[in-house]
Amino acid sequence: MISINPYTQEEITRYAAYSPTQVANLLTASQEAFTAWRTLRYADRGLYLLRIASLLRANSRQYAELITTEMGKRLIESLAEVEKCAWVCEHYAEHTEILLTDEIIYTEAMDSRVVFEPMGTVLAVMPWNFPFWQAFRCIAPALMAGNCVALKHASNVQGCAAAIGRLFADANLPDGVFTVLHITSNNVKLAIEHPAVIGVALTGSDAAGRAVAAVAGMNLKKAVLELGGSDPFIVLPDANIAEAAQTAVKSRMITSGQTCISAKRFIIDQAIADEFIEKVTKLVNALVMGDPMNETTTMAPLASAEFATQLHKQVTTSVAMGAVLVTGGDFGPTPTFYQPTILTNVYTGMPVFDEETFGPVMAITIVNGVEEAIKMANRTGFGLGASLWTADLVLARNIATRIEAGAVFVNGLVKSDPRLPFGGIKQSGLGRELASYGLKEFMNIKTVWIK
Repeated sequence: MISINPYTQEEITRYAAYSPTQVANLLTASQEAFTAWRTLRYADRGLYLLRIASLLRANSRQYAELITTEMGKRLIESLAEVEKCAWVCEHYAEHTEILLTDEIIYTEAMDSRVVFEPMGTVLAVMPWNFPFWQAFRCIAPALMAGNCVALKHASNVQGCAAAIGRLFADANLPDGVFTVLHITSNNVKLAIEHPAVIGVALTGSDAAGRAVAAVAGMNLKKAVLELGGSDPFIVLPDANIAEAAQTAVKSRMITSGQTCISAKRFIIDQAIADEFIEKVTKLVNALVMGDPMNETTTMAPLASAEFATQLHKQVTTSVAMGAVLVTGGDFGPTPTFYQPTILTNVYTGMPVFDEETFGPVMAITIVNGVEEAIKMANRTGFGLGASLWTADLVLARNIATRIEAGAVFVNGLVKSDPRLPFGGIKQSGLGRELASYGLKEFMNIKTVWIK
């Protein structure tokens, strides 16, 4: 497994993949650690997470620079990612006991209730685009619930995986409670099949989700999947166009467009289409490609040249099918950069409409009225998030119930938040992360009935 700096395209480090025997031994150790970990009080487990949050903040620059070096995002974005990890640790340290309070159910029994019990080790199969946050949004609730976690990270961010492992060791977490598995995708099946693993949480492509879910299903183990997205960003005529345009560009261009929940399909009412396109074009053309460590850079490279090539194919194919190129549409100063791009006249059947575009490409579809906007928003196999812009909040609530997505944000940026459930429908995944819903995904929801 090789870690390569996307900006310089220089090799950083090579990591040897663990053997099947090493994987089995580590998971057995995790199983043994669970026996004691599950018995700790919530407050005691919380102290570990608060210590981890403190270490994250104390070393935020170091972790942020590692993130930027390994996967290429801007340093300012990496710093924000580390801070969010500290937040999720603190949130669950402070709220888990309340979130997992027994639910009293009134029946003919003297006492009937639902209790929530940890089950074992959760396998976290995580992606490269948010190498700390994606891991922590699984780790924090799982550990506070009393489960253990084994992390299988993406091959190109093994340095981040190792750093997370050292962080937990520095926090004096008991051995085996958190484990880093330096393995390739070929050994994920082996890990899922191990008796210690009671379920798997995966964030990644829909193809990866199908593969992992198939193995989990064959072994009767739960899978929580957060997969791709092709999120609609709907702007109605009465919206604040300036604010919508600014948010649209931020949503699409953050992490150089390599975000599952970023807006990808911009569904704009024809009454304000010209104004919206003019504003976003001005903002996009002001973006500066460059060194992600430099504060003046506003557009970083993609994680690899391969990703840029794939994105370019989606753009050129769509243009050949009739999409209109407003700006961008080509590689940047190196093969890992892709110019911030705007396409209009985008319709179903084009790759930039039908597929997830993982890069800085805005695909604009102009519609006539609310009904057509909803229809185009739902004309996708994905269903992760959606953003809706209108001044009519009564109408917004009605439209939100008709948009097929795991989340609808009105007049705001779609984002993950420890206080709110996160996840999708259709090809965007199964199950939920975060909030109380994510906390309970890998727990035994047990009925206790006493006469």
